Amino acid sequence: MTDKTGETDRYRQGLTTRREVLGEAHVDRALANETEFDKPFQTFITEGAWGSLWSRPGLSKRERSIVTIALLAAGGHYDEVAMHVRATARTGATKTDICEALMHVAVYAGVPAANHAFKIAKSVYSEMEAGTDTGGDADEKRTA
Repeated sequence: MTDKTGETDRYRQGLTTRREVLGEAHVDRALANETEFDKPFQTFITEGAWGSLWSRPGLSKRERSIVTIALLAAGGHYDEVAMHVRATARTGATKTDICEALMHVAVYAGVPAANHAFKIAKSVYSEMEAGTDTGGDADEKRTA
């Protein structure tokens, strides 16, 4: 159902889930940087990825986080790997979970992909633990 602003129930659910996983600051930055050009894309990922997929009951947010990081690493989508490693603070996926997922990437998608993802995850975790993580401000303006 669409409300008077044009938002669908799926969009509203997606926005809620997106905020739960990625955090208020990240989503606020993405929406603040939205233009008429990319508004359809932002709506699409909010409804599709977050409202349809991440909001499904079949897997926990922790499990979805693990799967997502492995798939992103396997595909070489490293900016997104960093973003989703940051999200583990909210999804409950542990460093051990992510290590195990990246070990699978090494076997099934290639050592170079896993090696680079490990490098990114180590850096993000180090920044998070030191309290110096900026949330990837420069990179996240162009990511989901």
